[in-house]
Amino acid sequence: MGRGRLVLLNLIGILVIFALIAVGGYYYYQNTNYVQTDDARVAGDMTAIVAPAAGRLSGWNVSEGDVVKNDANLGKISGADGTGTIKATSDGTIVREQVNNNQMVQAGQVLAQTIDMKNLYITANIEEGEIQDIEEGDSVDITVEGDPDTTYEGTLEKIGYATNSMFSLMPQQNASGNYTEVTQTVPVRISIKAPSDKVLPGMNADVRISVK
Repeated sequence: MGRGRLVLLNLIGILVIFALIAVGGYYYYQNTNYVQTDDARVAGDMTAIVAPAAGRLSGWNVSEGDVVKNDANLGKISGADGTGTIKATSDGTIVREQVNNNQMVQAGQVLAQTIDMKNLYITANIEEGEIQDIEEGDSVDITVEGDPDTTYEGTLEKIGYATNSMFSLMPQQNASGNYTEVTQTVPVRISIKAPSDKVLPGMNADVRISVK
């Protein structure tokens, strides 16, 4: 093997070692200074607009995307007991419309659903072993699948008081009697500062919580 080729191979080996050290250092820094998860979603406070009585719907002129104000008149229902007024119960944007004008509806039927798009937030699930590393007030970096080129600022607002498995409709059963430990997750709520119109409820998100 020629001297020049040997020098080149040694140089490549050194560069590979430095690259591995750099990568290892990066991941060590990330794991030491941040708690991260991609098990997160954009969320918002959802409110249902319901029929106050049974009857025929009239004057219903809202559609998905419309912004409504709290206590705004949205239509009427004419039934056996007279006429009832349908009102919005909070400020929000219509994200789902479930009826048509002149349709017969039942008392308590959901006519539409709204979300307060001006106060969106992130719900994330943090592994139980990392909960001890975070606290309310920690700063958070957020990226959303619908707007991947933007990193949003956020703040950890609330840490749940129980794991997600506690609220499962079908809790895990162990008929064999053999215990297998399963990593649990705890829900947290994170604010998101000035999200763009590309950020919509239900979108996937990645969060990086700064550990103090």
